Amino acid sequence: MRKKYFRILALVLAAFLMLLVLCNYTIYRAAKGKTFSEIEAIPKNRVGLVLGTSKKLTNGRPNAYYTNRITATVALYKSGKINFVLVSGDNGTVYYNEPTTIKKDLVKRGIPADKVYLDYAGFRTLDSMVRAKEVFGLTEVTIISQKFHNERAIYLAEKKGLSAIGFNAKDISTHHGLKVQVREYFARVKVFLDLLFNTQPKFYGDKIDIK
Repeated sequence: MRKKYFRILALVLAAFLMLLVLCNYTIYRAAKGKTFSEIEAIPKNRVGLVLGTSKKLTNGRPNAYYTNRITATVALYKSGKINFVLVSGDNGTVYYNEPTTIKKDLVKRGIPADKVYLDYAGFRTLDSMVRAKEVFGLTEVTIISQKFHNERAIYLAEKKGLSAIGFNAKDISTHHGLKVQVREYFARVKVFLDLLFNTQPKFYGDKIDIK
C-alpha cells in the first residue's frame, strides 16, 4: 500500500514538473526575439509601459528591480525610443501607491510630468496588459521590466490583442533574486489558467487617451 502511495505521489510530482517546464518554455519561445537589452536595437514605440513593483523591500532596503526599471524607462525616453510613459501598478491602499511613487522618481530623473500617465489598477500583469489596450487604447507598446517579466507580459499582451515588445531592465543576481525567479515559474502556469478561464482585470473604468 505504501509503495503504491509513493508511486502515485511520484507520478503527480513528475507531471507537475513537466507542466512547469512546458509553461515556461511556451512563454519563452513566444517572446523570443521580442525583448531587447540594448537601446540601439529596440524599435521605437509611442508608449512605454513600465510595470510596477515596490520601491523598497520588506527589510527597508532599496528594491533593485524597482531602481533598474526606473533607469531603463528614463534611458528609453531620453533616447527617443518612446514618447510617453504609462505606469501600471498596485494602488491597493492609501499607504501603498506604486504608480504615483514611480512617476515621482521618473520626473526627478528628467521625464516631464505631462508625459507620464498612471494606471492605478495594474494589480497583476494580466490587468496591466488588458487595461493598456481596453482603457488606454493602445494597439502596440514597449513593456519595461526585467526580461523574465517582459516575456510573460508579452505573451499575455499578444493573447489579448496587444502587440508588444520588451525593454529589459537590468536583472539582479541569482543569489539575491532566487525567490522571485522561482515564483516566476508558478506565475507562468497561472498565465495559462487565467487564459483558460478568461480571467478579467479587477477594474476597467473610463477610457483615457494618451496624447
